[in-house]
Amino acid sequence: MFKLKLVLQDGTEFVGESFGKLKEASGEVVFSTGMTGYPESLTDPSYTGQILVLTYPLQGNYGVEEMMRDHGVIQNFESGKIHVAGLIVSEYSDSFSHWAAKKSLGEWLEEHEIPAITGIDTRMLTKQLREKGSTLGKIVALSNDKSNDFDDPNTRNLAAEVSCQEPIIYPAGKKMVIVPDTGVKENIIRSLLERDVTVARVPWDYDFFEDKELKRFSGLLFPNGPGDPKKVKKTIELMEYALEHQKKPVMGICLGSQMMALAAGARTFKMKYGNRSHNQPVQDLKTGQCYITSQNHGYAVRPRSLPKEFEVWFKNLNDNTVEGIHHKTKPFYAVQFHPEATPGPEDTNWIFDKFVADL
Repeated sequence: MFKLKLVLQDGTEFVGESFGKLKEASGEVVFSTGMTGYPESLTDPSYTGQILVLTYPLQGNYGVEEMMRDHGVIQNFESGKIHVAGLIVSEYSDSFSHWAAKKSLGEWLEEHEIPAITGIDTRMLTKQLREKGSTLGKIVALSNDKSNDFDDPNTRNLAAEVSCQEPIIYPAGKKMVIVPDTGVKENIIRSLLERDVTVARVPWDYDFFEDKELKRFSGLLFPNGPGDPKKVKKTIELMEYALEHQKKPVMGICLGSQMMALAAGARTFKMKYGNRSHNQPVQDLKTGQCYITSQNHGYAVRPRSLPKEFEVWFKNLNDNTVEGIHHKTKPFYAVQFHPEATPGPEDTNWIFDKFVADL
């Protein structure tokens, strides 16, 4: 194997061996503490522009299965491509064992031209990210000594980069939900289709209010996506119009929660290192019930900035950040975590039932 190194913006270097595409890459270095689910995580559009550090030490042991579609929806992956800029692991297993596996993790990464490094002390790296916060970094050859060419993905409108280009209709039932594609995970679409709801997936800046075919929608779902929510201005404008001029249910997930807060007049902020894992505890402040959730975000809502019409619905029991908001009188609500999970627990899958019941 060839040697590569991960260089952080402060000059810290970690040397390891390449097992993906032998190339250089730059982005924001973040970590996730999930124990399983690398096929789903790597294809999650929310990781666009990021070099992902997986803290669970062994990766690749169950390989990667073939990407299949059912009625146009991708199965067992969250999109049709790998979105991370690079991957960092402690120990990569080139030998894999799973009945559905067709290729190794390394082969899959090479196909998608994603660099990856194994043999790095991910525990030390994660501790540094927790203490100093998420940072910019790059994967380079050992001979590369340049120190200033770091790419900050959060300066771009990443949602526009991962969005579909034309409306896509997934027929399933009489009720229709419009999903502005800011980087929607496939399991959000699957979760709606399983409940006999037709999904209209539209580009992030698509004015569905002017589309004669889509005007009959029953509700709106603003999904997850990558980057700074303030960059997705057109989608926020569409949500703002929806909150002000119509009473049909509006739901947000992850980035969608931040966009709902911004559309309502609240503020968001960049977290020190974000919450990316499958075991984040949250509490429903209306019922007191606690849930274990799957999360992947680097921004959060400032609770005191919420207008009087909105209030906090869920809070994170680790850091007390906002995990959900809702309107006091109208069917407008959003969660920062992922009720569709994949990977992760399905404790909050009932939120889709609530949304569909409100349609």
